[in-house]
Amino acid sequence: MRRLFWRDLSLSAVVAGFVAMLVGVTSSIVVVFQAAQALGATPAQVTSWIWAICVGTGLTSIGLSLWYRRPVLTAWSTPGGAMLVSAAAGVSLPEALGGFVVCAVLITLAGATGLFARVMDRIPQPLAAGLLAGVLARFALDAFGAMPGNPVLVGAMFLSYLLGRRLWPRYAVPGVLAVGLVVAAALGQMHLDAVDWRLGTPVWTSPEFTLRGLFGVALPLFVVTMASQNLPGVAAQRAAGYDTPVSPVIATTGLATLLLAPFGGYALNLAAITAAICMGREAHEDPARRWPSAVMAGVFYLAVGLVAGAVAGLLGAFPKAMVLAVAGFALLGTIGGGLGVAMADLRWREPALVTFLVTLSGLSMAGIGSAFWGVVAGTVCVVFAQARSARAAG
Repeated sequence: MRRLFWRDLSLSAVVAGFVAMLVGVTSSIVVVFQAAQALGATPAQVTSWIWAICVGTGLTSIGLSLWYRRPVLTAWSTPGGAMLVSAAAGVSLPEALGGFVVCAVLITLAGATGLFARVMDRIPQPLAAGLLAGVLARFALDAFGAMPGNPVLVGAMFLSYLLGRRLWPRYAVPGVLAVGLVVAAALGQMHLDAVDWRLGTPVWTSPEFTLRGLFGVALPLFVVTMASQNLPGVAAQRAAGYDTPVSPVIATTGLATLLLAPFGGYALNLAAITAAICMGREAHEDPARRWPSAVMAGVFYLAVGLVAGAVAGLLGAFPKAMVLAVAGFALLGTIGGGLGVAMADLRWREPALVTFLVTLSGLSMAGIGSAFWGVVAGTVCVVFAQARSARAAG
């Protein structure tokens, strides 16, 4: 019997969905602006990019979560956007859009053929948990790091989190958000009056397919998205205990990217950091009732896409310290759970620890982020440990 959305929906799920959207938009939308501008996009085309990624994220999150009855949250490729800023020099906007189309086809094939799922099946659970903890720990560090610059706001939010975890655990994060909004308003740090509520309008740009777009955009964007986004996204799902099918989900994000590429939707993928908010206990104590949070996050993403012209104003409306604090404190439980799984089995402790530390370090080589290199480093540790065990047994 399929679970009913309205029956499983809760206030904590709605708030978790809003926080996930807020973190996703405020932490990476600036990269999208920079990428579009680096490729020579006009202001109308920049707005179209925002519309495309938010609408794509919203529709895929809603559709996949309703279909599987699990919290399946998607996102746009932040490392991919950063790559476009630095690595796509000399590539015109139509050539880049052609690269987006090719990248979308590659993502779809990786999902449809089951190749990516087979790669993920070879990653041990402790390494996946260490990877997830490493990806998320940076947000907790940033939350506490924001306290010296804004001690009243962040301090009040942290105290509300501690009280909430003991008095009303299910609503701890909503309490953190509410306290943050009230304190920020009292301190005069909210600037909602500057927001211009313009509707987002999609702008079609015809793609051009060239070798420069293939090698300068499509292939690196595909590698970065799969290694730095989809890999930790699947790890987050599995670390949270959800057995969502990998291949059809990845294929769906590829198809959505293919449809939205001419409008600026450069690469959609599974979310990891924001998804952890929807898959944690803050969304609901019962794991089976957390999936509506991803649906609601999708609804909020759709709303942002519809008013894409106002996104820039919204970015400045909330204090940065408040956004960092909400994200960091909301993820504390998930980080602790990931570390617990990673360190539980003594045989896997060192590889999982190395995976966690390399991922947390922010290491980036060859345009690929630390999530990929964390798995590589952990796998190397496993190979050496198994070789040592084989010699000892022989």
